Amino acid sequence: MPSLFSFLFNAAFHKLSHMQQIFHLSAMSALIILFSGGCAQEKKPAAYQSSVLENLPFVYKMTVQQGNILTEEMVDNLTLGMNKRQVNFLLGTPLLTDFFHQDRWDYAYSIRRGHQPLEKHSLTLYFKDDVLTRIDGDLKPNAQRAAARANEIKNSVVTVPDYQAQQGLLTRGLKAIGLEPKQ
Repeated sequence: MPSLFSFLFNAAFHKLSHMQQIFHLSAMSALIILFSGGCAQEKKPAAYQSSVLENLPFVYKMTVQQGNILTEEMVDNLTLGMNKRQVNFLLGTPLLTDFFHQDRWDYAYSIRRGHQPLEKHSLTLYFKDDVLTRIDGDLKPNAQRAAARANEIKNSVVTVPDYQAQQGLLTRGLKAIGLEPKQ
């Protein structure tokens, strides 16, 4: 039993002249070829470049940063036994959270600075009963670095310059000719 669509198509198609039928068939086949051609696109090679000028040193390439910023200092502050809230405060909301594994947080970070190669960092944190139990990834906490940083902070002396009031143009001019205004 023919479907309604084929019935309507055949009824409309038979009312057209022979030239109109050929035109419609060729237009439909051209559309099919056009839309299916995008699906068969070849994969670009790894060394693909969009322009010959792209690698010249004077061509500006902006810094592209994606994911959660991960620095050694931030990771050094991580300690086993922290709860999820403390980790969230320290590193921010994880980029990837798995619905089926609520006790695993994945942080990913990549940055490409101008013409320099892509730099990637990843960090995976595992929790058990809301407590940090394991840290995996290419950035790991280093107690020596953290201690050295803490020492630098303790031994740093900050000098604050004394406040000097800024004098306006009129006051400086009057001082220059010897007519100092009274405060």
